[in-house]
Amino acid sequence: MEIADMHCDTITEIGKRKKGGEDLSLFSNPFHLDLERMKKGGYVLQNFAIFTHLEKEKDPLAWCREMIRLFDREIGRFSDVIRPARSYEDIVRNKKEGKMSAVLTIEEGAVCQGDLSVLRELYQLGARMMTMTWNFPNCLGWPNHRDEKTGKWYGDPVRGLTETGIMVLEEMEALGMIPDVSHLSDKGILDVLAHTKKPFAASHSNARAVASHPRNLTDEMIRKISERGGVIGINFYSSFLRDWKEGEQPVSQVKDMVRHIRHMRQTGGIQCIGLGSDFDGFQEPMEMDGPDKLTLLEHELHKEGFRESEIEAVFSGNVMRLYKETLQ
Repeated sequence: MEIADMHCDTITEIGKRKKGGEDLSLFSNPFHLDLERMKKGGYVLQNFAIFTHLEKEKDPLAWCREMIRLFDREIGRFSDVIRPARSYEDIVRNKKEGKMSAVLTIEEGAVCQGDLSVLRELYQLGARMMTMTWNFPNCLGWPNHRDEKTGKWYGDPVRGLTETGIMVLEEMEALGMIPDVSHLSDKGILDVLAHTKKPFAASHSNARAVASHPRNLTDEMIRKISERGGVIGINFYSSFLRDWKEGEQPVSQVKDMVRHIRHMRQTGGIQCIGLGSDFDGFQEPMEMDGPDKLTLLEHELHKEGFRESEIEAVFSGNVMRLYKETLQ
């Protein structure tokens, strides 16, 4: 089974550890994801997010540029197994040559500073997808986020994209950079629908009807993203998979992922579902804790009556179709 995953934080995690003096490699490491296990798992494509924490980085853009250089070095070191992909044609060529594809993405649109010249720079550096926000309001818009420890709410049901955010969004679509609505407020997602024409992604989001976390998508959003031709990546993080009761130990379980996939199929059709693992973006226990373990999800979907063609669509086909339509 071929696998295309729309979100992981592995490059950023390696970057943080390297700053602390650790010598780590994308090929083999103690994190959720590395190239060795990706190859074993049957991966054809992985999106590598450059994540920036606005409250921890004094110069978010400088950090982002540094992490992009790290991405380039790590992918370049292991070009015998993986190569960068900036277009759908790159993905096809890499696959024909027996190589996996690495797509560079940005998680936290504030790094572009609302400046279209910076956005174009990020595109020239290879970024092909970007979230408008992470968990904090920024110059582009408002997020949907609830702090699990404090209960503090960062979202806003009536505020979405700013005027600057709409300007950046429209330039992204013109360039061929896919808007990613994961983390964006409910109103912000509706704004993306109103101000774009092409398909877009929610790279790592689940269904709010199944787990009520505000980072998940309502049924209306799932339908509208599907109608646009977009793809929603199932997030493996336990907090987005189930509403945990007080005293329960959250664990990321395959059966909960299947519940979200089933609901999304009923709501928006199988064509809107992909994978967005969020590997290395959280620390909670996982049943399926690496890229070589995705056969667990494949087997559970078969067990629950999903057809082979449906499983193939979720594992890679829908993401490949999205990239064929958007990454020219």
